[in-house]
Amino acid sequence: MAAHLSKILSDSEKVFDFVVNEGNGVKGLCDMGIQELPNQYIQPLEERITTSTVITDDSIPIIDASNWDDPKVADQICKAAQNWGFFQVINHGVPIQVLDNIKETSHRFFSLPAEEKKKYTKENSVSRNVRYGTSFTPEAEKTLGWRDYLSLVHVSHDEASLFWPTSCREEALEYLKRCDTVIRKILKSLIAGLNVKAIDEEKEQLLMGSKRINFNYYPKCPNPELSVGVGRHSDISTITVLLQDDIGGLYVKKIETNDWIHVPPVNGALVINIGDALQIMSNDKYKSVEHRVIANGSKNRVSVPIFLHPKPTSVIGPLQETLKNGEKPIYKQILYSDYTNIFFSKGHDRKDTIEFAKI
Repeated sequence: MAAHLSKILSDSEKVFDFVVNEGNGVKGLCDMGIQELPNQYIQPLEERITTSTVITDDSIPIIDASNWDDPKVADQICKAAQNWGFFQVINHGVPIQVLDNIKETSHRFFSLPAEEKKKYTKENSVSRNVRYGTSFTPEAEKTLGWRDYLSLVHVSHDEASLFWPTSCREEALEYLKRCDTVIRKILKSLIAGLNVKAIDEEKEQLLMGSKRINFNYYPKCPNPELSVGVGRHSDISTITVLLQDDIGGLYVKKIETNDWIHVPPVNGALVINIGDALQIMSNDKYKSVEHRVIANGSKNRVSVPIFLHPKPTSVIGPLQETLKNGEKPIYKQILYSDYTNIFFSKGHDRKDTIEFAKI
């Protein structure tokens, strides 16, 4: 084992083949007893998070949603979307047991033998809506992230029953179903804040025409100070609903000061963030913000985001309601699939993708 590992680590191409092309992921390196970070994962100094770059006495808003009908809840959601782009929701109605189950499921999937997980790589998966991989876009990234993932696009229950891995299928579907009310309540509040009176079928396709759930796995890293789990980026969703475990590691860039703020794990909370699509639709009233995930040197960490997207065939741009008082549109009307193609064709690049959409 040690000799085989040494042989792999001695050649950067062999590392890439082992992790990416052969589908072993960074967990495969950890399982072989890696003691030192391969060069591909060593981030440039400006991308590393240190105690000197982090503010610890500030935090994103925590919103109590025990009464969704209270106008104060909607007001807090809209203000957080404007001022932070991130917030946490507690007492949201999703049972703790469901949250615990999906975290346990994450660990269970990534504990499968490599041969089982390889069935879902880009080259092997029988469905384009099921994808197991590592980092973000390894072929386009200068430096890789210390993360493996499973991505599941929800088209229908029947399609999921056919193609999603049996080790996590039922739990993922149950989690999506339980989060649906939370998602709709949040979107209703955000859209009302843009003077949109109701979410009709057309608006629903624009806001949540596509759903994707990810299982993210961040193995214990031998040199966490040199690496990152996920590099700085903004999401391209309308909103993202994230479940963290109790380890923590998510950092958000504060809009006013550009300081990096840790998003502390809160038991039972869901972390919500605004994506580029909603920033565009709101004509910059709501903000998608940069965030990133550190590597961890002591434990294996998981997180489970649900990404709500427009349908690929949707055309997005500032909603007419955001321009009714004579405001000038900041963004053009663009096909959403064109936007996603740009995002996934390169490595994480802060918020550069949104520049493509500006007039």
